[in-house]
Amino acid sequence: MEVEIKQAELVEQFVVLARSARGRAAAELITHATSHPSLFAFSELLSLPHILELQGTEHAGSLELLRLFAHGTWTEYKNHINELPPLQPQQELKLKQLTVMTLAETAKVLQYDLLMQQLDVSNVRELEDLLINDCMYAGIVRGKLDQRRRCFEVQFAAGRDLRPGQLENMISTLSTWLGNTENLLLTIQEKIKWADSMSDLDRKHKKEVEDKAEELRKSIKAEMELRGQQDVGYTEGGALVMDYVEEDRSRPKRRR
Repeated sequence: MEVEIKQAELVEQFVVLARSARGRAAAELITHATSHPSLFAFSELLSLPHILELQGTEHAGSLELLRLFAHGTWTEYKNHINELPPLQPQQELKLKQLTVMTLAETAKVLQYDLLMQQLDVSNVRELEDLLINDCMYAGIVRGKLDQRRRCFEVQFAAGRDLRPGQLENMISTLSTWLGNTENLLLTIQEKIKWADSMSDLDRKHKKEVEDKAEELRKSIKAEMELRGQQDVGYTEGGALVMDYVEEDRSRPKRRR
């Protein structure tokens, strides 16, 4: 949260300055913004009319450089180095920091070999110094360095400016996800209704069985009482108990 608050304050400061800057002053402001050690968001500057007016002028390279810092990486700069103004050391570091942010957004485990290639770093010691001192201490990423596996395990990465069209893609993805969740919810609700109906059927069937059992018990008891040959009772569990009454069939013995 502290990083986001600081970013918002810095962005507002540069936006205020850019509103009155034109031509060379606007180009110099871009150089200053892309060199600032704590500024990592540039889309607000890139949307200002006085900055966009640099397109087609002798300072058009500064506008393209600002676009690169908003959305690009160190590799993209190297591929278009002849079309862009030369970078100062602070700008080189800033662009490498932004490149780490981009890579950390796309994968949770970054191999050292990939990082060294993308950042134009020659050895592991230099890479780890960059990750610790210039990225983690700056608050733009958090993670764990695994020297045995030669990788950086990303735990957090600050977001960069959205590329043109990226917002529409995000909205489309979220809309698709929302539609899928609504369909899933309907399916779950149908399953719940089916389970409720089956439960009602089970209760109805159980009631029918109990009623028939009760009728059977009453029928047996009535029949036995009618015959007068037994006493009928029930245990606490509802089981039928019949005690038969034996007739006294003993006769007096004959005397000889």
